[in-house]
Amino acid sequence: MNNADLFQSELATLEQALWIQGRNNASAAEYRDALGTLIVEFQRLMRETSRLIRHSDRAELETNRLNRQLQELAAQLEYRATHDALTGILNRAAIIERGTRLLADEAVALIVFDIDFFKRINDAHGHPAGDMVLRDLVACLGPVVTDGEHIGRVGGEEFTVLLPGHGAAQACALAEHIRACIERHPFAAPVGRSVTVSLGVSWNVAGSSFDAAYGRADEALYRAKRAGRNRVECAEEPPCGQHRQTSPNPPSPNPPFADS
Repeated sequence: MNNADLFQSELATLEQALWIQGRNNASAAEYRDALGTLIVEFQRLMRETSRLIRHSDRAELETNRLNRQLQELAAQLEYRATHDALTGILNRAAIIERGTRLLADEAVALIVFDIDFFKRINDAHGHPAGDMVLRDLVACLGPVVTDGEHIGRVGGEEFTVLLPGHGAAQACALAEHIRACIERHPFAAPVGRSVTVSLGVSWNVAGSSFDAAYGRADEALYRAKRAGRNRVECAEEPPCGQHRQTSPNPPSPNPPFADS
């Protein structure tokens, strides 16, 4: 629809008024009639303009509301895609992606740990009790794993902590702090006893693959299990020139001890 169609009535009234204005012999009555018609058309145009402005404002408000809802939904979907539903920390895919990205540019220490004898908790008290232990353990670590450090759940009772900017000694000290905090934490009924974890630590140069970093920490975790559990074992620092690998998934863990 062009402007002539949209404002047909107004344009016709304006043309009539201009025609009368251009006549030298137009009477006062003709001027009054033309002015009156212009006033009526102007009032109608103002009412229609006001209606369109109100409609536009409502449409803008609705569009803004829908945009906010879409942004909130996108944030929720992203959160669900990257976080563990039970504990609220990063999930396996997210911790692998983040670790791979960090290792591409900087040295990163990696802690891998799992709960000792977790199967016995599930067998004795049921899986809801096991889930409670997992949630309480993560809550216990809230003050320990600070901003800039990333914790994720990579398996049933297995967790990984990424420590960019940490040296090997600093990472091993933090692992010991994690171990002690969990051992001291009072887990509620029906478990009603202390729970322990075994931890393996690796320090990895920039350019290392996540596979290699995870594998070395997992080997150290295996040694901690073999040495009696509830302890920290640190992998030796990698040799210079450690090669990058391309696979985005960590290797399968070592054959577990009975009941972990």
